[in-house]
Amino acid sequence: MESSDGRHRVTIVLTFHTSEQKKEKREMKFATTIGLMGMLLACGVARAAAPTEADVASAEETVNKVRAAARLLHEKGSSAYADFNQKDGKWVWKDSYVFVFDCRKDRMIAHPMRPDLVGKPILQITDNAGKYIFKELCKAGSEPRGGWVEYSWPKPGAGRLSRKISYATTADISFATGIQVSAGIYDEGITLPELAKVLEKMSDPAKYPAM
Repeated sequence: MESSDGRHRVTIVLTFHTSEQKKEKREMKFATTIGLMGMLLACGVARAAAPTEADVASAEETVNKVRAAARLLHEKGSSAYADFNQKDGKWVWKDSYVFVFDCRKDRMIAHPMRPDLVGKPILQITDNAGKYIFKELCKAGSEPRGGWVEYSWPKPGAGRLSRKISYATTADISFATGIQVSAGIYDEGITLPELAKVLEKMSDPAKYPAM
């Protein structure tokens, strides 16, 4: 609309201001959309990276793996040691793995994830709380049914210390005493009494038939 002096200043200013507002709204809408897309993408990645039951070793299968490893060592003796050093072998599964050590000679025999420990002394190894890990494993593994030990240890792929509870048992090998086999689970919630019940159940053929 034209003013009394013939100029269109007011109309032009109002039109320009309205255009800027529309531009700002478009930019805000675009930024919000990008932000939401980023959040959804991040959630999707986090969900994809979160471990599922299919990725996590259970207490039962860990005990079965350790006992199967002990049977193999009983049958093949020291010639089977190399099998447990294979990172891509059958003794590495889900988020767990079997390792073999000699309590009498104080040395690691096989470890698929830490080859640097093989042949090295183990009884003085402690976790961040000062627990002598392998002294406790040797003690638990010497029990008739074997036993569980809780400690801190790096979880494969996690890049940090995690709560680990390992089951250990003795391998009956000719001309070799003190050989033990172990594997563990990474579980923040399960208790040692609960694991003891699992072991008790699995040690009773009537309740848990041998596979």
